[in-house]
Amino acid sequence: MTIAVTGATGQLGGLVIGELLERGVAPGDIVAVVRDEAKAADLAAKGVQVRVAAYEDPTALRTAFEGVDKLLLISGSEVGRRVPQHTNVIEAAEVDGVKLIAYTSLLKADTSGIGLAPEHLATEQRLASSPIPAVFLRNGWYWENYAQAIGQAAATGTLIGAAGDGRVAGAARADYAAAAAAVLTSEEGQGGRVYELGGDERLTYADLARIIGEVAGKTVEYKNLPEAEYAKVLADNGVPEQFAAVLAGSDAGIARGELDTESGDLQKLTGRSSTPFADVVKAALA
Repeated sequence: MTIAVTGATGQLGGLVIGELLERGVAPGDIVAVVRDEAKAADLAAKGVQVRVAAYEDPTALRTAFEGVDKLLLISGSEVGRRVPQHTNVIEAAEVDGVKLIAYTSLLKADTSGIGLAPEHLATEQRLASSPIPAVFLRNGWYWENYAQAIGQAAATGTLIGAAGDGRVAGAARADYAAAAAAVLTSEEGQGGRVYELGGDERLTYADLARIIGEVAGKTVEYKNLPEAEYAKVLADNGVPEQFAAVLAGSDAGIARGELDTESGDLQKLTGRSSTPFADVVKAALA
């Protein structure tokens, strides 16, 4: 059984491959699909197959997926270009006879009003029309998304955002990677399954501020801003305008409950509780 992981040198992809190896998958049965072979030297040294293919290169993708049984399609990072990129991956997998595609989507992608959701939903719809069975890993928010904000909040005593009293059921990247590896190594049929993945802790931004303060040893408070004002603050502090709007819109989605879940799917797949936010804060401040 050969398992391929796209974006294998990215933060999530590398963790997934590590989890696969921990689960006893032979290195030679793992295909790391990467853009830059030089960045995958550590994987090659472990015996993992490294194949070069960008999401924009259908021919290279078809070569990369030869002999692959299961494929983890990690969503691309280029917002606005992901649907054609993902389509290239899916079409290459269809040509090569891949038997299962797992896709890292977004929590509640089919109902979410978050700006990131439409591309994820379009990809899910393309997968649903494919002859290849597919499983949707609808990842919630990564606690690591707050790494920069954690440092700023600890330094200034204020965490800013636009999430109101909404809760976010976040988890660490490692948790989502473990869930993906569990699906990829499962002997049960996974085609058609949808996993709504979120952590044990369902925290408001006031909770996040309190935990940051506890770890930093100082008082940190949460300041809630209107979405447009928060986007302007981000842009004024060097965040590209388009991405600032995405971040502020995601906070608005949190206020609506769109990044909160009590499904328990993450915990069932990994067999453990998710990483506490405090652990990620400690790492960010170390």
